[in-house]
Parts: sequence; C-alpha cells; structure tokens
Amino acid sequence: MVKIPINILVVDDEKDFVEIISLRLEDAGEHAQAAYNGQECLQALANNDIDVVILDIKMPGMDGIETLREIKRRHPLVEVILLTGHGAVDTAVEGMKLGAFDYLNKPADFDDLLELLHAARKRKSESEERIRKAEARSLLRKSGDLF
Repeated sequence: MVKIPINILVVDDEKDFVEIISLRLEDAGEHAQAAYNGQECLQALANNDIDVVILDIKMPGMDGIETLREIKRRHPLVEVILLTGHGAVDTAVEGMKLGAFDYLNKPADFDDLLELLHAARKRKSESEERIRKAEARSLLRKSGDLF
C-alpha cells in the first residue's frame, strides 16, 4: 500500500521545537512546514495545501486560539491539533469547541502525535469526499438527470 504523506504545518514561536518536530515528521514520511506565529501560519495556509496544523496555544501577538478562529473561518476543512502547556487544558477545551480536532500537552509523545495526525487527515479526507459527492448530486439535479 502506498503511503500518502500528510501535509503538516507546525506553528510555534519556539524555533527549536518547530525544527525538531518538523525533522521527526519528515523522518516519519510526512511533509512538514514551519511557521513561527499566527500571521505566518495564515500566510502559509493561503499559499499551500495543508491537511493538518499543529498549533501552539501560547504565542506572543496572535495566540493559538485567535489563530484557530481565523484558520476555521478561512480554511474550515483544515484540521488543527492544539499543543498546550500544563495548566492550560481549559484553553485547549475552548479550542476544541472552536473546531480544533484535538489537543496534546507539551511535551507531547511523538507516537501520540502521529496517531492524531493520521486521524485528523482521515477526517479531513472524509469531509472533502462528502463535499465532492454533494457537489456531484447538485450538478446532476441541475442537468435534470436526478429527481
């Protein structure tokens, strides 16, 4: 079976963390890009086909929750996994209410992160497939081939 890499955007103001996670994701066969703040994240999403964003909640300027709101407004099918430090679980739960796929506490276990990434990409793919089917039905109705 051919493995299709997940297109991942890692967003965190801690550059060393982003570089290490990105390298590990690449070693695991995924495609990883880096952004170091909310604005860079939104720019990367506008210019690239991203499946899943790994998003730190605590960042200076545009924090993770504000960034999540914009991601979901502009790119509703992109899945987001939040990263939170200990003691910020309430904020992570708020993020899930805003549409985040899930959250992990820092430091996250890499295998747990990979598992969430695969589940998030699966949900995105299923959503895209439902949309394609609905669009096809709509076209058939318009052409008169479907009642």
